[in-house]
Amino acid sequence: QVQLVESGGGLVQPGGSLRLSCAASGISSSIYDMGWYRQAPGKQRELVADMTTFGSTNYANSVKGRFTISRDNAQNTVYLQMNSLKPEDTAVYYCNAFRPRWQSGGNYWGQGTQVTVSS
Repeated sequence: QVQLVESGGGLVQPGGSLRLSCAASGISSSIYDMGWYRQAPGKQRELVADMTTFGSTNYANSVKGRFTISRDNAQNTVYLQMNSLKPEDTAVYYCNAFRPRWQSGGNYWGQGTQVTVSS
């Protein structure tokens, strides 16, 4: 059974920092493209950042220069370091693991962790 468990969310003041973690079990995250998505109330889920198995990264324009995605394959964990947080970063953040089905993979989601940026 595949599980992605996010942690590290919470309430932070504007300009503050948080680090989200996503612990994977049931898969080897090293062979999956791993990503972070977010969904704010009334909005569609959007990509925040992702990292391929080769280490290539991609960021939403709104977070470039402020957020950093990283992975620790030995710990089967992916991180999202979020700095200079803004109120518009408030959302539920979801971890995603993707590998094409023709490569015996799948598309998996965590349950989400709430990030609230407010003074």
